[in-house]
Amino acid sequence: MLELLSDPAVWASFLTLTILEIVLGVDNVIFISIAAGRLPEAQRRRARLVGLSGALILRIALLASIAWIVSLSEPILTILGFDLSWRDVILIAGGLFLIYKAATEIFAEVEGGPHGETKVAEATFAAVIAQIMVLDLVFSLDSVITAVGIADHLPVMIAAVVVAILVMMAAATPIANFVEAHPSTKMLALAFLVMVGMALVADGFHQHIERGFIYAAMVFAGGVEVLNLIRGKRRRRGEAALAMGERKRA
Repeated sequence: MLELLSDPAVWASFLTLTILEIVLGVDNVIFISIAAGRLPEAQRRRARLVGLSGALILRIALLASIAWIVSLSEPILTILGFDLSWRDVILIAGGLFLIYKAATEIFAEVEGGPHGETKVAEATFAAVIAQIMVLDLVFSLDSVITAVGIADHLPVMIAAVVVAILVMMAAATPIANFVEAHPSTKMLALAFLVMVGMALVADGFHQHIERGFIYAAMVFAGGVEVLNLIRGKRRRRGEAALAMGERKRA
């Protein structure tokens, strides 16, 4: 362990992996925030913490089972020359589930719908946690494969994952509050999740899409949304000042 702490290459891989895990975890945090947003206010923070804690436990468990993770890539079935593995099945199923959930949320945002009573909300908490855990598995698998490809030492991988999850826990509430306060941002986040779901399905069919392209699109669209929010804020401020001036003249 002391040898690892004194090795600059280990620290470099740790920092690189931590940053990548945080970046890869953004879509996980967005999904958890939006899923928890359908619960009553008092339950949302607990749902986010449970969801991210589940992600941490899953990732550490998967890292400790690296040999099993590698075996998931072995073909279990060949269909018309296409080798299907358990990893492919998980990615395809998880991607389709993410697309379905994001599309359902978009429909609910556009069409609206009645809010459930407290009893329904309590039953929904378990359903929300179940949905979060399903997507945690998919995102964790992607995260662990990334970790194995970058770091050579299990303690380094686990340390990077723990730090990344702690950062996500700290950022989850501010992200959730921001998304809830700005409906257009929530719609943009849901569109991101659809795009991530399509990338997961493509990976499952061995058509890898570089995550850099996806995150570049997210950053660009996010920048445009920030400009729209600034413009809207300034316009509201100008309208308020104009209304105040008219009241003073009256």
